[in-house]
Amino acid sequence: MPLVRPRLTEFHGLDLAQASVDFAIPFLHEDLPLYVDPFLLWKSPSLQDQSLHGAMIAAFNRLDFLARRGSAEQAGAMIQQMSECEEVGLGGAATKKGKRIGAPVAEQILSLFRTIPLYTAGFTHFEEIQLFVDGISKDRVSDIACNLLKSFLIDYTIEQCMKLNIPRSKTRLASVYDHQSHQLRAIEDIELPIDPGSGSPILLVPKRWLRHTPWIGFDDYFKNYIPKDEQHNSVVWDRVTLLNFNRDNYGVVQQYITLKERAAADCSIDPLFQQIPLVSAKRKLAAIRKLPSGKDDNADRKYEDLIVELLANMFYPDLDYADDQVRTDSGSQIRDLIFYMNREVDFLQDIFSDYGTRQLVCEIKNVRQIEREHINQINRYLSAEFGRFGVLVTRNPLTKAMRKNTVDLWSGQRRCIIPITDEDLSVMVDLFEEKRRPPLDVLKRSYLTFKRECPV
Repeated sequence: MPLVRPRLTEFHGLDLAQASVDFAIPFLHEDLPLYVDPFLLWKSPSLQDQSLHGAMIAAFNRLDFLARRGSAEQAGAMIQQMSECEEVGLGGAATKKGKRIGAPVAEQILSLFRTIPLYTAGFTHFEEIQLFVDGISKDRVSDIACNLLKSFLIDYTIEQCMKLNIPRSKTRLASVYDHQSHQLRAIEDIELPIDPGSGSPILLVPKRWLRHTPWIGFDDYFKNYIPKDEQHNSVVWDRVTLLNFNRDNYGVVQQYITLKERAAADCSIDPLFQQIPLVSAKRKLAAIRKLPSGKDDNADRKYEDLIVELLANMFYPDLDYADDQVRTDSGSQIRDLIFYMNREVDFLQDIFSDYGTRQLVCEIKNVRQIEREHINQINRYLSAEFGRFGVLVTRNPLTKAMRKNTVDLWSGQRRCIIPITDEDLSVMVDLFEEKRRPPLDVLKRSYLTFKRECPV
């Protein structure tokens, strides 16, 4: 079975933690559910980001100049081209193939310069187009921003690839905005990382530009800022109704933007993974301890869910959560929990060197005692792609007979299966509270204890 949700770094054998790199590590087969938020560049203390925002806004506003000069069709075509940026792999799509907006939507965007007095001199935050034009949402704003910033993203990607030894190949990059000629052009024979499946180029995006929900957006406006006075009590608000209202009452939008600018200090990047607070970790541990072993009252599923949430947080940032409940190719078996490796950690580097572990497989068993069939099950999951090291999460320590079984597996096949018990989870939470040592050290301790039992 191939790697689960492979990222660019894993494909090239660079098992890096997301927390240790400056960019969002892209998936190879699906989008990252994040978006470039132009507001983060606008409010950034970095002169570089401020300058990039200024260049981006100037380029967007120049579309109006192009239309007024008699080239409205060309300006509309440019908006259409910029409405999709597959190279960055951001958004909510299950695949990286997106669809551009049509000519009517592009024309509606251009019309804002003429019909809304706020924008006759141009936009300060072009994200506002979401509040007037149907068919424009946060993913379109993000893609337009990426296309207007693509020249910088090219240089940034090359820099990060050279720093981390990410392989690059010659490729062709389309729709690069030239800030001198004010045209979109293709660049030939440029060296960038490549998607191994499609052969398409990949661009890396700084984490400091990314949010799950942009600061200025339709969803935020609809939820928190639609008119609620007596005059509008009878209005049934939906997307189209609100967009029409905004076009006739653009002052309300201006007030919204002013409020968002004043609250700029509250706008921060969204981390790709955020650990739960200590009190939540303790509650999950307590819930695990209260659960009976077995399957009664769906206890096995509850146990799995709690373990996934707890371990994903305890092992971060040394191990990045990849996925849970992953079926094998045949569909007959399910691996309960999988982590991306991070070979920057000495222990994990040793696991990779000794067992070829590319992704860490965890099997979760809510049973009183582990039996031979449970060990055989996780042993079948340890493939050449994943490696020969697995973790068996269960309630109690292995019996002497089952311990010998795992030692025999190591002796005969050099496969390593390490148990994590309720007591180990308790120690992890204690370490999480103390902040002196990483909870991953509990797994390391169990591994070293196991190795002492193995024959030399």
